[in-house]
Amino acid sequence: MLIAVGGNSLIRAGEKGTVGEQLANARRTAVAIIGLIGDGYHLVVTHGNGPQVGAQLLRSERAADQVPGQTLDVCGAASQGEIGYMLAQSLEDELAAAGLRVPVVSLVTQTIVSADDPAMQHPTKPIGPFYSRLQAEERKRLPGWEIVEDAARGYRRVVPSPEPIEIVELDVIRSLMSQGALLVACGGGGIPVVRENGRLHGVEAVIDKDRASALLASQLGVDIFAISTDTDYVYLDYKKPAQRPLSRVSVSELEKHHSAGHFPPGNMGPKVESALHFLRAGGKEVVITSYDHLCDAIRGSAGTHIVPDETAEAGAQPAHSEAPVGGR
Repeated sequence: MLIAVGGNSLIRAGEKGTVGEQLANARRTAVAIIGLIGDGYHLVVTHGNGPQVGAQLLRSERAADQVPGQTLDVCGAASQGEIGYMLAQSLEDELAAAGLRVPVVSLVTQTIVSADDPAMQHPTKPIGPFYSRLQAEERKRLPGWEIVEDAARGYRRVVPSPEPIEIVELDVIRSLMSQGALLVACGGGGIPVVRENGRLHGVEAVIDKDRASALLASQLGVDIFAISTDTDYVYLDYKKPAQRPLSRVSVSELEKHHSAGHFPPGNMGPKVESALHFLRAGGKEVVITSYDHLCDAIRGSAGTHIVPDETAEAGAQPAHSEAPVGGR
């Protein structure tokens, strides 16, 4: 199983994002993950990095008169190391407490994108802090950022968000999995790189964490792709009087709901699209829920379960019920 941990699992609403807060949240997340290892699952864990990479950029900008600034790809790499350290330490502690001997590896991961992706010419992903009009104009001149206005809060930098094509460290991830390691990889969607003339180099972009996680899950051939987010279910008419949760839904049904506009682009949309991508590529099941309901959802008593049409039509049990404990 691959579990994509949302950034909100490490920095929750109302928190400042201190190391202490993030470590405490990482340990809570680790408890849920270790519960699934106890159930017999072999796991790869991916994670978001939105708040952390924003903080890295802000530190880089504010210290630019004393030390050289960092590019966005390097900030992404730094955030992978930061979050990977906290998750790996938390997982190791919880494994020891549970009496489980599983090696934990945090792997800085690169994701290849195309330099010709149309998204590279149309930046849309907001990152970093908000600026005043004067600050925004200065940053448009030098270093030449793309800036958009948020009428309520000011101005903000936007960068491209291209589609992930390939995970550079895929073979290493497979090898570590075959040795029984619990992996933390592909943080923040991976560091965006392009391959030109046989060489890799980073680009100023961000990759959607769930899209990259779906790609990795498909290439690894895992049974279940689980997305941990800030809601316990995928909802129709979310935050409206008619709001209702989806418990078990087929690919075709979910596609209809998506076409009807139930899943906004900046919220549940990318998660639903990533789920559909994984299932169309041969995946057995996607589970979407909050991290505090993760174990119950994988065991079948909570969360939204998305399955291929043929599975739904046959009334088959979800993937987590098809093998005995320890059978993965």
